[in-house]
Amino acid sequence: MEARQVHVKVCSVIALLSLISSPAPSWGQEPELQVRPRVELSLRSWLFTTGETQWSHNVSRLDPLFGNPTSKLTYKDNDTHIIELGGRLNFTRRAFFEAYGGFSVSFDRGRLVDDDFTAVGGQHLFSRTHSDVTGSGTQYVNLNIGFRAVDFPGSRGHLDVVGGFQYWRTEYEATGVSQVICTPSGIPDVACTPNLSLPGVLAITNTTHWITPIQIGINTEYRVTHRVSVDLKASVSPASIVLNDDIHHLRPDQLQQDPSFSMWGVGVGANAGAGVKFLLTRNLALTGGYRVMWNRTYYGRWENHPIGGASVNAPLTELQTIRHGVIVGLSGSF
Repeated sequence: MEARQVHVKVCSVIALLSLISSPAPSWGQEPELQVRPRVELSLRSWLFTTGETQWSHNVSRLDPLFGNPTSKLTYKDNDTHIIELGGRLNFTRRAFFEAYGGFSVSFDRGRLVDDDFTAVGGQHLFSRTHSDVTGSGTQYVNLNIGFRAVDFPGSRGHLDVVGGFQYWRTEYEATGVSQVICTPSGIPDVACTPNLSLPGVLAITNTTHWITPIQIGINTEYRVTHRVSVDLKASVSPASIVLNDDIHHLRPDQLQQDPSFSMWGVGVGANAGAGVKFLLTRNLALTGGYRVMWNRTYYGRWENHPIGGASVNAPLTELQTIRHGVIVGLSGSF
């Protein structure tokens, strides 16, 4: 009885290894004869990514003493590690649905540069502060419907056309305030504090939501050898919507705290990536590459929310978010 159980276990292990180590398809197979996997799953690690969010507004039309831009905030050099999960369901030989999303697991590096400008005596910078950037990080999700448009001759690869939806959220926390530049503004009741230093205090929380209702792109893969292939993915959107909130925690007597400033805008967006895939087995592959995600407004409005006063509405001259970096992972199909 025990010998039979051992025999069954050995046979099961051999069958599993045979499935995993099945050879990659040969070049001689025609695309029509290859069976596409029904489901494809992926786990990726966006190891070394750098991100930046920058926005500015212009109130010089309301008061010509202020500069254009009036204020410019740049959350830069924000390095983080992102985990991404993805899946693809092939409905037919040519039609498919794909979804992938990511979230940051560390978000404690970067700097906020807060610049203020005056037009008195000509446009110039009169105040600059630095803060350290922390925060809850960044999250995104993409949902796409795709169609296999082209199969390359000799089973060398393919070209897919995709279209879908993207949501991308980023939250920064600016901690500590250090006054780097401080000169007279020439504007009544507007002044900075020379040598200001407030280490460790929570100064600003900024949250950006990019909503892209439709993006159109291509995914292409070309097999260099039996086991190695290269791929390129790119998509664009002519109309991405952004909502951005700023809470200035050190000014509770002047500004509301939910939020202190709010912005909305319409812009463009683009995603692009290039990579290499190495087949470990017929069903498992190691992947690596580089990816860029980018959005920028072409129209928007900025509004403040003071305590005990009317809000001021002004043009949002710029709001841009970008993240790029190296990505590695594993993908499996069955």
